[in-house]
Amino acid sequence: MYPACWYLLLERIVDQYLLAHGITHPLIVFILSLVPVSELRGALLVAIPVYHMDWYAALPIAIMGNLLPIPLVFFSIERIRRLFAKMGILGIWTEKFMARTARRTDLIQKYGKLGLAIFVAIPLPLTGAWTGIIAAYLLGMRFRDAFPAIIAGVIGAGIIMTVFCLLEWTGAIIAGVILCVVIAFWLWPRKKKDIK
Repeated sequence: MYPACWYLLLERIVDQYLLAHGITHPLIVFILSLVPVSELRGALLVAIPVYHMDWYAALPIAIMGNLLPIPLVFFSIERIRRLFAKMGILGIWTEKFMARTARRTDLIQKYGKLGLAIFVAIPLPLTGAWTGIIAAYLLGMRFRDAFPAIIAGVIGAGIIMTVFCLLEWTGAIIAGVILCVVIAFWLWPRKKKDIK
């Protein structure tokens, strides 16, 4: 299966503590998909290889969990920023994260809703639904325009991660090659058109 020892450690911790307290595997997957750090990607990496859940059961749970907090995040970003600004280092970290997110929005600015969907679907750190909705907010997108793109991106990320989990090392190699091509295309210098 997967040789990484952290899977085994995680499985032991979860099985001994959380399952002993009546928290089931699907609920754990749902909770992991709610969390901004793991989101759908981390939830599926735990659900399929560690818990041996069927992909058709794990994928909808992870998608629903990843999408559930997005409206709340969008409509409360400004309040959260003001609250964290009063908390010293947390406010500094939040503003740095917001500035970094704003710098990474060139794909969204160029392609709009399609760019937002692609940004969310790419399974790289800090490109999930949480970062996508924050980027949409920073760019002034309306929620009714951003949310369908976020849904499409989360579904795309779910399909990519499910294939990755099901194909194991073959999936990892395929995903790695595709990600390298996407990153190279994204970072490739482009000639700027002269405006006359």
